Amino acid sequence: MNYFRPTMPRFVLMLCVLLALAPAHAERIKDLTTIQGVRNNQLLGYGLVVGLDGSGDQTTQTPFTVQSLTTMLSQLGVTLPPGSSLQLKNVAAAMVTATLPAFAKPGQTIDVTVSSMGNAKSLRGGTLLMTPLKGVDGELYAMAQGNLLVAGMGASTAGGSSVQVNQLSVGRIIAGATVERAVPTQLGDADHIYLGLNTTDFTTTRRIVNAINGVYGAGTATAVDGRLVQVNAPGEANERIEFLSHIESLDIRPAASMAKVIINPRTGSVVMNQAVTIETCAVAHGNLSVVITSEPVVSQPNALSQGGQTVQAQRDHIEISQDRGGLTIIGGVNLSEVVKALNAVGATPADLLAILQAMKAAGALRAELEII
Repeated sequence: MNYFRPTMPRFVLMLCVLLALAPAHAERIKDLTTIQGVRNNQLLGYGLVVGLDGSGDQTTQTPFTVQSLTTMLSQLGVTLPPGSSLQLKNVAAAMVTATLPAFAKPGQTIDVTVSSMGNAKSLRGGTLLMTPLKGVDGELYAMAQGNLLVAGMGASTAGGSSVQVNQLSVGRIIAGATVERAVPTQLGDADHIYLGLNTTDFTTTRRIVNAINGVYGAGTATAVDGRLVQVNAPGEANERIEFLSHIESLDIRPAASMAKVIINPRTGSVVMNQAVTIETCAVAHGNLSVVITSEPVVSQPNALSQGGQTVQAQRDHIEISQDRGGLTIIGGVNLSEVVKALNAVGATPADLLAILQAMKAAGALRAELEII
């Protein structure tokens, strides 16, 4: 006999209590907010890619490539004769971009992206020469150089036939830039740090404040607005980092997102979240198609006729057909019912664009309609 084995009703009761206490769809504060002042910075530079296998810029159409190469050679002590015309096929001008993360120190490396800005056919197999990367203030923050990694591939023939997989004019250099200057990053002011929500939501802001105050005491966190939370923090750097580590690991249950429908007319894509509902409404759906065909008709003269000629004419046929468009009642309280109802009328993604806009105009769509 085992006296420590709980009976089934007691076990079920304990499980129900644990499930009730567990947060539903809980997320860490780290995933919902960012610390004000801790941010990335964009870097930009202009450089030359060399070593291409005849797939570089056509220098007659991209004079800036020749000008850049001439300037670089003059800095290296190579002087070209005046009026010389360079006809190169293994050099390409490129823009180099990188993201400088927060707290990056001199000597650390970051990844860079190299994009052709001329008419080079491919950057595959090329090497980026030393390129300074500058910030928006015009100061130099990193130096980039290295061999490009291009994921695409392609081939062509003299007759003009070609095949290409993925993009050949953009490449990456992993750890291709060395940080030369650090960007000062300040964690709040002397007494406070600030947490900025990724999206504005008053309910989520209130829950973050309650979660922090529930652990560290009332008054530790204060909501400034629907997107900013002020938190009292230790002044010493090591204690402040430890304090932030504890705060960002707290779990909260974010508020349900607002109902939204995203429509992209260019691709015909429609995306709805779970909160979308449709009030009861009637939708008529039908397609009208017009088919026009033309076939040649040959008219020949009789066998005994004199001076007759064979004449070719065109005979046109026009056919108009319309699908049966029924009036369907649509209404649902959740996303699955909404999708099922829209599929019932045979609506394609292209048709949904017009149907959802008409529903919104009629007041039946209970969601924000955003067209991108």
